[in-house]
Amino acid sequence: MPIKQYKPTSPSRRHYSVTDYSTLTRAKPQKQLTWRIKKHAGRNTQGRITVRHQGGGNKTLYRDVDFMQMKIGVPARVESIEYDPYRTAFIALVVYHDGERRYILAPNGLKVGDAIITSDDAAFTTGNRTKLKRIPVGTFVHSIEIHPRGGAKIARSAGVSVQILANEDGYTHLKMSSGEIRKVSWECYASIGQVSNPEHNLVVIGKAGRSRWLGIRPTVRGKVMNPRDHPYGGGEGRTQRGTRRPKTKWGKITGGHKTRNKKKWSGKFVVERRK
Repeated sequence: MPIKQYKPTSPSRRHYSVTDYSTLTRAKPQKQLTWRIKKHAGRNTQGRITVRHQGGGNKTLYRDVDFMQMKIGVPARVESIEYDPYRTAFIALVVYHDGERRYILAPNGLKVGDAIITSDDAAFTTGNRTKLKRIPVGTFVHSIEIHPRGGAKIARSAGVSVQILANEDGYTHLKMSSGEIRKVSWECYASIGQVSNPEHNLVVIGKAGRSRWLGIRPTVRGKVMNPRDHPYGGGEGRTQRGTRRPKTKWGKITGGHKTRNKKKWSGKFVVERRK
């Protein structure tokens, strides 16, 4: 999926780029598979802001994406490839042999008219879904379950894929895009291929207003604040951080500080931590 560049007709347009949506199907979303979600913009039940930098943004319709894909053995055909405002990847509208329509995450390379299936004897082609124990070592997969019949939890972002390294003792060893290697029950289902829109990370926002459209409010740098407002604050003119370790506004160490709980139940499934 190529990136669309613009001519520098203004300072904000100079580096502005967007994903080229020309390959998407020009179709309205399925009405019975969409609904409006009220935005709470990082606020708690009292209406107080508990997460900073969130608020505003364009109105969006939520698409009901099927992460379970538990219609085992029922073939489906891709009707359209569509944009989803709630995720970085594209979604595909598929119609099953029994007439039911559902949205799924679109793998890279999936086209309108392609046939896909979820089954225990599915071919290893893009979009098909089957158990991990069947998939050959070295294959790249996405939309992976953590627990059997639990629905896709791993590798759902644009351009992400996970490589299968080994199958042994009831577990499949997966190499994440972060470099982490972890074990997942080989009875779990996964989809073949890479998630669509792989060049999403190359998009340049270009101007502040575009972040506001996405519901992202401005972030003020700590070094331009007063000393009472941030550990980096104060000083005459442009100055250094003034503290040995990088910290949050509340003084919590951030740089190089491990945040994962050593007693977390799933730690036993992590074979190798990310670098």
